[in-house]
Amino acid sequence: MSSLKFGTSGLRGLSVDLTGRASALYATAFANHLLKSGHAKPGDLILVGRDFRESSPAISATCIGALKRAGLTPIDCGTLPTPALALYGLKHKAASLMITGSHIPADRNGIKFYRPDGEIDKRDEVAISEEALAIGDSVLDETPAEAENHTAETEALFLERNKGLLPSGSLASLTIGVYQHSTVARDLFGQVLGHYGARVVPLARSESFIPVDTEAVSAETIRLMKGWAPEHGLDAIVSADGDGDRPLVADETGEPLRGDLLGLIAANFLGAEVVVTPVTSNSGIEAAGSYAVTRTRVGSPYVIAGMDEAVAAGKTGVMGFEANGGTLTASRFTVSGKPFEPLPTRDSFLPVLATLYAAAKAGRPLSAVAGSYHLPFAAADRLENFPVETSAALMAHLRASDINLAEFLKPVAAVASKSDIDGLRVTLVDNRIIHFRPSGNAPEMRCYVEAASENEAKTLLEQGLGLIRTWAATRV
Repeated sequence: MSSLKFGTSGLRGLSVDLTGRASALYATAFANHLLKSGHAKPGDLILVGRDFRESSPAISATCIGALKRAGLTPIDCGTLPTPALALYGLKHKAASLMITGSHIPADRNGIKFYRPDGEIDKRDEVAISEEALAIGDSVLDETPAEAENHTAETEALFLERNKGLLPSGSLASLTIGVYQHSTVARDLFGQVLGHYGARVVPLARSESFIPVDTEAVSAETIRLMKGWAPEHGLDAIVSADGDGDRPLVADETGEPLRGDLLGLIAANFLGAEVVVTPVTSNSGIEAAGSYAVTRTRVGSPYVIAGMDEAVAAGKTGVMGFEANGGTLTASRFTVSGKPFEPLPTRDSFLPVLATLYAAAKAGRPLSAVAGSYHLPFAAADRLENFPVETSAALMAHLRASDINLAEFLKPVAAVASKSDIDGLRVTLVDNRIIHFRPSGNAPEMRCYVEAASENEAKTLLEQGLGLIRTWAATRV
């Protein structure tokens, strides 16, 4: 189980490490924590959902069996988006587990944990880990089991929420491609967009799992979208990651829009008064709307904590989003004359619908809507299969002294200032920004950049990734 660890989005690791005993162990540990902390009592419902990864059904069945033996009543919610599972859990005051590795490679998987009131926090992660350690190597029944299925009810609640968000027929002027690949959101996207009158074109449905990272869209995905857009006369292409909580939106040319821009459009659509977003989101957000902005570390637990603080301080109109575009709400908003209830977990549907509505309402191409925000050009990418130990060593080296950081970035530009909120975010003397950050739960090293032009941003990103590769090569 050496590859398993908690990161910015639940427990993750290699599928071979999570399948079997580990699934039973962590499901049992979570159940024990819920019962001991008072978040659940014996016999309470607990929901289980999953994505389309090959390993997810087996992990799900093992978790269901373990939860039953721990004294809870599991409900099988099938393959569906994480925000749909979370919404159903909030309605029924039930804890839940989502079996998903989100966007990471198909040979990996994970578990996201939810209390009855929403996502677990970092203290819960510690408690679950301690429960797992207490069980240790003792005998543990790994027998898989089935449970009553509530997939239809869970999806119906989520569809009801999203079909009430926009005015009737508001997307009738648009032809929208849905890149289906293997996201659990693929069919629901089609239903919701069709409900608003859009002409929906299904694209590239896959029965095998395809990892799609909406924050660092691959060159192959961009190539596909740039081919589909003119071929089908599309006004936009939409999709999501594996578990449907991070949006992907491309404009009429097939060019993907930044996730933080989607979150920003959603904030303005809602009329937010407080926006909570990580330090990795675009630096132009503060000037792009009439709201207060709180910056956090990367990861939904930190965004949720920031939203909770705002609500506790008496603030209203509180929402948040991550640089990947996943949007969260902590307040009740009124949209199209109807209440839009809080959903404090990442959701891909709100930012997708808000962005498409902005284009349809303005009667302008999506690229023009995106350009109207005049944000600094931003880009991000990651080095996959990058050893965690190497990432840690690099960050330790850069943090050790200003001289180390300056020498590392010397081929690019001199350092003006730095922020150490999460990773190292460096402002260069020419006002460009470069940010180095290891992934919280995968062997990946990420690089984020901002510059005055798209070409400058792409060049800086290539330079940043090149510096990381060169430094790693010296350690071999």
